[in-house]
Amino acid sequence: MLKTLEIKDYALIDHINVEFGKGLNIITGETGAGKSILIDAMSLLLGERASTEVIRKGAQKSFVEGIFDVELNKKVKSFLEENEIEFQPELIIRREISLKGSNRCFVNDSPVSLNIIKELGDLLVDLHGQHEHQSLLRSETHIEFLDEFANSRKLLEDYKNVYKELNSTQIELKELRSREQSIKEKKEIYSFQIKEIDNVNPVPDEDESLTNELNILENSEKILELTDDVYVKLYDGEPSVIDLLGETKHKLSQLAGIDKSFLESEGECDSALTIVKELAGALRDYKSRIDVDPKAIEEKRERLGSLNLLKKKYGGSIQKIIDYREKIWKEFELADNFSSAIENLEKKINSLRKSAGEAAGQLSIIRKKYAAKVEAEAKKVLASVGIPDAIFKVKIIQTEVEQNSDDYILLNNKKYLFSNNGFDQVEFYVSTNAGEDPKPLVKVASGGEVSRIMLSLKTILAKSDKLPILIFDEIDTGVSGRIAQKVGLALKELAAYHQIISITHLPQIAGLADVHYAVEKKQISNRSISSIKKLTDNERIDEVAKLISGEELSKASIESAKQLILNKN
Repeated sequence: MLKTLEIKDYALIDHINVEFGKGLNIITGETGAGKSILIDAMSLLLGERASTEVIRKGAQKSFVEGIFDVELNKKVKSFLEENEIEFQPELIIRREISLKGSNRCFVNDSPVSLNIIKELGDLLVDLHGQHEHQSLLRSETHIEFLDEFANSRKLLEDYKNVYKELNSTQIELKELRSREQSIKEKKEIYSFQIKEIDNVNPVPDEDESLTNELNILENSEKILELTDDVYVKLYDGEPSVIDLLGETKHKLSQLAGIDKSFLESEGECDSALTIVKELAGALRDYKSRIDVDPKAIEEKRERLGSLNLLKKKYGGSIQKIIDYREKIWKEFELADNFSSAIENLEKKINSLRKSAGEAAGQLSIIRKKYAAKVEAEAKKVLASVGIPDAIFKVKIIQTEVEQNSDDYILLNNKKYLFSNNGFDQVEFYVSTNAGEDPKPLVKVASGGEVSRIMLSLKTILAKSDKLPILIFDEIDTGVSGRIAQKVGLALKELAAYHQIISITHLPQIAGLADVHYAVEKKQISNRSISSIKKLTDNERIDEVAKLISGEELSKASIESAKQLILNKN
């Protein structure tokens, strides 16, 4: 459950820290007071994209922090372990949005990516936005509801992997066919270029090595002169450095015999002798290896010239020449084996069509199985929210394609139209009045009915999915009176399984709260500030009474509020 929510410098919110309770948490307040800002901030905490526009005027950054009790949530524990984040019974999620454009996310004080926050949010909360019920009026979303209820995520993922590969292979084949003529026309050019590169056969970094070698060879006479001069001074000269150091060491040895403080100097002189001997030996060896060979110099110059010519023509570096050669070799081979390449891709596509068909078939079996369960459960829940004669149908169809079409997947030798969800087309049908046949929900449901159907689906999903927290932003849109009471009771029933946080404007629902909060907007120093307050029992009565009669409380509205609250159980 969500234990606390802290928000600072977000839109109209200066700073709030609210503690939520178990069961049904109700939030009320006047229009424009900031109720939906609270939900927006919660969305931010659950991984929604953020804009610097949400930062309160005058502040440098906004932050939202939620503390969740996840002690018994095995999914969250497993997720944190997989991502090497320390598990604690209290999960702390924090988002910071800065005016500088930085967007920082933390889980248990560890910096994480936005994607981690989003995946965690998906394991904790189902947030139903104020206008989300309208998604039911788009039939393409119905398959998502069914898949969520059937918990077919793994099967859908398996299908989508094949679907992506099939799509990419089809694109590859299409591009290959479009390049056929161009590749064949370039075959002769590629052949010439490959021979030209292969005749030189460049080796990575060879040009740098050749440049260094030529620099030495072209300066060999000067090198001999200099190395010989240094060697003579160090070893063969009269006197040489070696001789002078030897004489110096002898005198230091005599001094050390008189005063032992010279022992260190004698040792240093001995080390200098060793270094000079080694240096002289290295110079002697280096001189012996120098071979002034005009022919070798000319060969290396020609080689470097050939490499520089290739570099000028094919990319500016030897590695780019090699990469270019590899690229045009593939094109050259393709030109020679074009029919074979196309045939291989066609075989692969056919195999992927069958694999996609089998995966889509498995999905379809699961969907049909759970469609019947959704129909039965939806009928029960719709009856409980005031639509007793409702008939709810989940229609699943597949469309076979024309024989000459290339866009299909295969199952049992039949060609089917497909999408990223498989080959099923799912649509909800409903009848809300006795004696009427079910018709497409998108055409027949009224606004209030759509809200109740959405609540029914959420109720079914919640019982099966076991998400611990459900947030509803005005799920009661379009309902009132007796029906509002039934919607409230449905929320109350859900609250027996989950923590519910719900914004409402209806007293019948507010009266059923286990914990009631009021959001209000005040003018402080000529600035609007939204705040939230947990209501006492007496404050609850007044708040529910305001929902009944408005700001002017009457004795009748207060009595009605008391009755709604006292009868909540």
